[in-house]
Amino acid sequence: MKFNFLRKENKVVINYEGAKAYTMTPAEELYSAVVTTGLSNTTYEKGNDRLARIQSLIEKNDPEFVAKLAVYARKDMYLRSIPLVLTTELAKQTSGTDLVSRTVDGVVQRADEITELLAYYQLANDRTDLKKLNKLSKQVQKGLVKSFNKFDEYQFAKYNRKAEVTLKDALFLVHPKAKDENQQEIFNKIVNDSLETPYTWEVELSVLGQTKFADDAARKLAFKNKWEELIFSNKLGYMATLRNLRNILEADVSPEAMNKICSYLSDEKAVRNSKQLPFRFLAAYRELKTIDSKYLSSILEALEDAVMVSAKNIKGFGFETSVVIAADVSGSMQKPVSPRSKVLLYDIGLLMSMMLQSQCKNVVSGMFGDTWKRVSMPKSSILRNVDAFYKREGEVGYSTNGYLVIDDLIRRNENVDKIMLFTDTQLWDSNRGRNSFENSWNKYKKLNPNAKLYIFDLAGYGKQPLDIRKNDIYLIAGWSDKIFDVLNALEDKKSAVEMIKKVVL
Repeated sequence: MKFNFLRKENKVVINYEGAKAYTMTPAEELYSAVVTTGLSNTTYEKGNDRLARIQSLIEKNDPEFVAKLAVYARKDMYLRSIPLVLTTELAKQTSGTDLVSRTVDGVVQRADEITELLAYYQLANDRTDLKKLNKLSKQVQKGLVKSFNKFDEYQFAKYNRKAEVTLKDALFLVHPKAKDENQQEIFNKIVNDSLETPYTWEVELSVLGQTKFADDAARKLAFKNKWEELIFSNKLGYMATLRNLRNILEADVSPEAMNKICSYLSDEKAVRNSKQLPFRFLAAYRELKTIDSKYLSSILEALEDAVMVSAKNIKGFGFETSVVIAADVSGSMQKPVSPRSKVLLYDIGLLMSMMLQSQCKNVVSGMFGDTWKRVSMPKSSILRNVDAFYKREGEVGYSTNGYLVIDDLIRRNENVDKIMLFTDTQLWDSNRGRNSFENSWNKYKKLNPNAKLYIFDLAGYGKQPLDIRKNDIYLIAGWSDKIFDVLNALEDKKSAVEMIKKVVL
């Protein structure tokens, strides 16, 4: 987001590394905290601490901004849990308008999000007994009525799982009115537990897994045939394909099936419709590296093509605009984005920096820790580039001396137009604190008044390394390729907060 205003009050604080930092406005801080959270443990905050901070920030923000941020986080940042949290917390504070019901309608994009929202509502309101959910907020209820009218039998059946709150529970709590006889029949099936079992790859493989075979060869052949059936039926969705590449390769499916898989993975329309976070491609790429398969190189190339589709969203910069891209590879960046993920903030920083680098013609890229090192990389191999950086882990140390990126430009007397840092923003100086990012930036601005600094915040801790009040310093947050839409907007003199305020509920 762009900080193109002066605040009446500017609070200097200390970041988690003990260096001087600056607070943000409630809207700025809530935005950065929300779009960088998986509500999991990070280096500096436990998940419940992050949640408590978000709850506190919601109270400090305009309800309509919170509502629009929830919808933005769900539809543009592809996040699922945190939009439900924002919506539920908003319902505690807002009444007398239809703001909450419109927000519910905007964030519920899958049938299971009806039950997930109610489960969080139960938790957030200390309703230990499910029956007490009958005191459900009227606006939440109205929003969920609309949500029930969105989905067909297949979508309800696909997500009709045993959980704290089931679809049947939700139906009795919400009392949705069917829009026609066909939908009333679906509601009756939910009540009677008679929804038709959907054709999904999970169900198909589960049935096969419980089947007894004469020998191992018969079992392998059955799984090979089943994977080929799933592939050619077009019922294997994009995320399911991405997550099952190892299984498909190990099943040794036919050349025709592999051709279809590779074409699907790299198809531009399929990639865009899948709304995958870019690091999903990196996770799949890494998962396959140890597989011994004659198709492996083709699959890896298809994944490269897929992530390049996401990179095409970036307008980038031509030969006339000089850019420096620096990835933070410090120790605090080496934490997973969620408890079940092998992907680290470190990975996301490298991936996003390589995506941006692929679209810039006049660019220097590198990594910083104890030291700053420039590393030239080709533009057409985003995932391979990330892997190459990853293998150099430890080469520049583990501190967060981001100021060295700026000092290097000063030493070289090099004027660049844009400096992009991908970081958790916990910058400091390991050399006895004699240097700071802020001081280095101020020195560089005197030498090169037209330079602009962009900080891509990957952690959302709410403390920035310098006073970002001027028109030449920008903050962008998130893990989705949509962060580059914010970069594009900044070039058009628009901020992330302004973008969120334009969301239609």
